[in-house]
Amino acid sequence: MIIKPQFKLKEYENGLYLVSTPIGNLKDITLRAIEVLQKSHYILCEDTRVSKKLLDKYQIKSKLISNHKFNEKKNLEKIIEYLKSGKIISLISDAGTPSISDPGSVLINECINNEIRIFPIPGPSAVAAAVSISGFSDKFLFCGFISDKKQQLSKELKKFSEFENSLVFFISPKKINKIIPEIKTNFIGRKIVFCREITKMYEEFIRKDIDELELFENEPKGELTVVISERKVNKNISQKLTESDMNIIKKMINKLSTKEIIDIFCQIRNVSKKEIYNFCLELKNEK
Repeated sequence: MIIKPQFKLKEYENGLYLVSTPIGNLKDITLRAIEVLQKSHYILCEDTRVSKKLLDKYQIKSKLISNHKFNEKKNLEKIIEYLKSGKIISLISDAGTPSISDPGSVLINECINNEIRIFPIPGPSAVAAAVSISGFSDKFLFCGFISDKKQQLSKELKKFSEFENSLVFFISPKKINKIIPEIKTNFIGRKIVFCREITKMYEEFIRKDIDELELFENEPKGELTVVISERKVNKNISQKLTESDMNIIKKMINKLSTKEIIDIFCQIRNVSKKEIYNFCLELKNEK
């Protein structure tokens, strides 16, 4: 089925257009995205075979250039020349928004350095879709693809666990069982949603309490978008000063009084005044 815009195509300015494409269901493309892609002299694709399915569906005949993480630096000079000569170029990824956990940032920064205009064409987002159905806080930290190397993973998840709002990341189905033990260690008492095949035929949302989380018996199919719920803070129990808190206090100690530091921290963190006072005293005694 061909969907044609019901208005005359406008004359677009030359420059780089970051065009968001469907994350699964090809019907999720916007009319403006179709219009821009039709007007482009070149379309930079992460994988031309994947992109061709979408472009053929909407009869988009623009020339394709393969542009992925292994050749984007090599392509730079040629693409910048095209842009400087007045061409309209679109950048798309296999799914979603270019440069968000996908190639694009190298070209974008080169365009900025050369004062070439960049235009975002918004559209589908696995992150927004996953957060919207999670039921968790809409204040969230997006972490992209997290490491699967044990030491780095432990370090990252421990750091992320101190963030009080929701957490979103991508993970390969081949790696999900490697990180589940670390999730259980660092996110006690929280909930999790595994989002699989979003907008596709086999779309699935798996909701679990992290404390009861077990390894997948069978490797899930399709890349996973994972959402972890916000941290529940017991207002009646004082929290401990984190390493981040201590670093902030160290910077404040020479500029503010102990009372001022206590007043500031008690407004933003549920930490006992005594603990803040003792740490300030400890810092002053070190001088």
